[in-house]
Amino acid sequence: MKIAFLSTFYPYRGGIAQFNGALYRALEKEHELKAFNFSLQYPKAFFPGKTQYVDEKDEVEKIPTERVLNAMNPATYLTTVKKIKSFNPDVLIIGYWMPYMAPSLGYVAGKMQKHCKVISIVHNAVPHEKGMMDRSLSNYFFKRNKHCIALSEAVKKDIVDSYPKVNVKVLHHPTYNHFGELIERQEALKFLKLDSKVKYLLFFGLIRDYKGLDSLLETMPLIDKDIHLIIAGEVYGDFQKYQEIIDKHQLNDRVHLHLKYIPDSEVKYYFSIAEAVVLPYKSATQSGIIAVAKHFGIP
Repeated sequence: MKIAFLSTFYPYRGGIAQFNGALYRALEKEHELKAFNFSLQYPKAFFPGKTQYVDEKDEVEKIPTERVLNAMNPATYLTTVKKIKSFNPDVLIIGYWMPYMAPSLGYVAGKMQKHCKVISIVHNAVPHEKGMMDRSLSNYFFKRNKHCIALSEAVKKDIVDSYPKVNVKVLHHPTYNHFGELIERQEALKFLKLDSKVKYLLFFGLIRDYKGLDSLLETMPLIDKDIHLIIAGEVYGDFQKYQEIIDKHQLNDRVHLHLKYIPDSEVKYYFSIAEAVVLPYKSATQSGIIAVAKHFGIP
């Protein structure tokens, strides 16, 4: 079967690109596959982090793609359709995760319906952080889709409640396996320069308002002082409100800040010393962090 796959891939970083890379490698074992990528996802002014791209030193799956779709340039929407049509696929898979991507991905989905089966993998149907145009943008995307795969029952419900004509199947988020294996605790502690005499909880991943880090920090004074917290991930927004909680409860000695994007090659060090991964999300449908924790066998 010939499959075209349109979404975000290397050199873009983050959980969606990692998911797509893993799916690409699985599908290419049995199918003829071509990946179509973004030439531009977000203008710098729209992106809340430091960079959209992986570090060349990072150990990542370098998926071969054709970078053609510019989310901000409608002219590339038509170009992308033409490129996909020229590949003549039996199926087009589209990876969708937020309303900002609805115009570009929705346009391609609508135009390709006449030429092949279109299946959209939906990570989030409703965004965690709300915007004024969310409903209109989501309508544009989902009304141009007939078949969707949701990664959780919650996402399926979000889709069918608003778009009952869309055929939705649930395939739960797979376990990641590209981060390596657990290593000896002492080796991980040495790498992270942490004390071996205490136990560590891990808050891992991008730091965003909906993930509830503030609630977690407020509970830290209530638990044993020999249990510390590692916060590992890049901050999207301002960390000041979290720092104020840390200062208020005098937690600077118990909260260890690794406020950066964690490259794939370093993920194993954090999970190798964690007693548990803590996800105090205020809003969630599924989480790639759970998939990572399952891979390492960490509760």
